[in-house]
Amino acid sequence: MTSDLPSTASLPSQLDIWQETLAWQPTPAQQDQFQTLYAYVLDANQRVNLTRITEPLDFWEKHLWDSLRGVAMGLASDAPARVMDVGTGAGFPGLPLAIARPDWDVTLLDSTRKKIDVVQAALPLLGLTNVTPMVGRVETLGHLPTHREQYDWVLLRAVASVATCAEYALPLVKLGGQVVLYRGQWTVEEEQQLQAVARQLGGAIAQVDAFETPITQGVRHSIYLTKVAATPAAYPRAVGIPKQQPLLA
Repeated sequence: MTSDLPSTASLPSQLDIWQETLAWQPTPAQQDQFQTLYAYVLDANQRVNLTRITEPLDFWEKHLWDSLRGVAMGLASDAPARVMDVGTGAGFPGLPLAIARPDWDVTLLDSTRKKIDVVQAALPLLGLTNVTPMVGRVETLGHLPTHREQYDWVLLRAVASVATCAEYALPLVKLGGQVVLYRGQWTVEEEQQLQAVARQLGGAIAQVDAFETPITQGVRHSIYLTKVAATPAAYPRAVGIPKQQPLLA
């Protein structure tokens, strides 16, 4: 798969860590896909500013492992799922998830065409047919019948404040669906704010999962929201408003 890409240092396999931390490990074919993704991102990074994380071990921990840690409960599920990665950037966490779960339909959304073009070009190299890259605004998609309350999972990694993320994501998930917020540090104040804002949008905090990354012991939190009621039709508000004027608790 990597024949058209420049030679790149090899990613560590870390099969024991995958198994110990996620109760999952990639097949040899999936390891090859991860290596291809790494080589591709490094190559594309010379033309488009995608990431500062370029060393093999850092890339494995902060882009591959971290992406899948947030959806660890889904890795063991037999059920198909429809997923949206909001603000995907260079394709994280969506591309690692699409590699790990080729039976899941993964939509990668970003408002920057240049980044989506980069992601689109990666798909044939990775052999992925379960990914749909989209240029657009989540505030617009949240009102379209083809997207509103259509997703089992919505993922947001380093996108915006918790109130803004909730307004972006909760309109998109089905009743019973999950929103996953990927965060570093997490405070009681953020949790209180998110609980109140989520309630306005038909959601509730199901779990706050605190953990450390396996190599550098960085502090991380995965916050899981469950959709418990329909989101009021007024949300999400117009493009830009959720970020400029976050909902108040």
